[in-house]
Amino acid sequence: MTHPPVPNGRGLLRPLQLTAVVFFTVSGGPYGLEPVLQYVGGGFALALILVTPLLWVLPAILMVLELNGMMPLNGGYYQWVKSGLGLKWGFFEGWWSWLFTFTDLAIYPVLFVQYLSFFYPEAGQFKIPICLAIIWVSAMLNLLGILPVGRSSVLLGLCVLVPFGILFGVAVTKGFSFSLSEVSFQTNGMGFTVFGMGLYTVMWNFLGWDNSSSFVEEVHRPARSYLISIIIAFFLIVGFYFLSIWTGSAAGIDAQVLTAQGFPSLGLHVGGWWLGAALSFGGIASALGLFLSILLAISRVPKAMADDGLLPIALSKVHPKHHVPHVSILVCALVVSGMVFWDFGDLLIIDVTLYGAAIFLEFVALIVLRLRKPDQPRPFRIPLNVGGLIAMTALPVLCLITALSAALSEQSAYTNAALFAIAAVLTAPVAWMVVRPKKNQQAS
Repeated sequence: MTHPPVPNGRGLLRPLQLTAVVFFTVSGGPYGLEPVLQYVGGGFALALILVTPLLWVLPAILMVLELNGMMPLNGGYYQWVKSGLGLKWGFFEGWWSWLFTFTDLAIYPVLFVQYLSFFYPEAGQFKIPICLAIIWVSAMLNLLGILPVGRSSVLLGLCVLVPFGILFGVAVTKGFSFSLSEVSFQTNGMGFTVFGMGLYTVMWNFLGWDNSSSFVEEVHRPARSYLISIIIAFFLIVGFYFLSIWTGSAAGIDAQVLTAQGFPSLGLHVGGWWLGAALSFGGIASALGLFLSILLAISRVPKAMADDGLLPIALSKVHPKHHVPHVSILVCALVVSGMVFWDFGDLLIIDVTLYGAAIFLEFVALIVLRLRKPDQPRPFRIPLNVGGLIAMTALPVLCLITALSAALSEQSAYTNAALFAIAAVLTAPVAWMVVRPKKNQQAS
């Protein structure tokens, strides 16, 4: 275990900053949720936003709180799986997490350009240089330490949430009907593939609750701070997701327009240019906050793996002044720089599938550690026995299988992306064969 970067709690994240980072490592606001209204309609979209957290999110949150409190080590989920299942499976966990995070990070600079285009329509012509600028400015801020990222996340979080708060207020004053009895549950010929893409969209907007575990040693009083921060972030995310889609449904916006132009189009529809501009500004802040926070989270995992000899030792280096894994941060930024050319729908499927594989290992590690180390102190303990934990694990697995089956169906336009995602999962055993001799040689 490494020591905190600064003694006496100075230089560590506090609950407010941690809440902002958790918010961004999971959500960054409703941005990216827009397609769900087109896929499944208002009624089913609202139902997915309420039901998916029960099946996909709550099990993950409970698992994170127990294992993070039990093993407060930087590297988080990698450390849990390594401890419960061994070094090989720990490598698989780190490998899959690295891949899905690179995929995830590639989305946000593109979204930044999309929302910037509201103010500067010609921004799309400079997509690549703008994306690269976002990547490297975020990397430089990460190199300055965890506190600048935490403080920036608080400010960016306010920039995301305030425009949506104004949107809800304006929609109410405009007299739009928010009666649940008027929400439509018409399927309009919705098939299994379309429902699956709606589910994938909602799952993607709810993934990443384990991300913040990777820097737990850099958090003040982590057991208490994570409990407070995750609960607050959960209710913020679910609440704003529900209200944003409800507003879109109540306002009667064309779902295709919302998908193509994002929430700024809903602002235009409800309040005019100024509200569209506010939501575009929020989208820019969201993309920045997401990239900053997720880069912070993922950069600690290669360091932990390098400490175990599974990756080049240079990745384990820590900056003497800012106490961050600077080489890991730079490598992550470099890889993402080459991944800004993918289609959004394909990235979403690849992202969720790789994340599903990684989080499944975390659930298995939770169960195994309950069996092997039942008496190890756990500041937070899920009030379930082993049988209950197995049943809890089945819920997110069921979500993933349903969504993946839809993507693989014959009518799906996303079959190639789903097959690529499966192939990406299968690269872990190949990569292990490459790094295993190095580990054995180092150990000898």
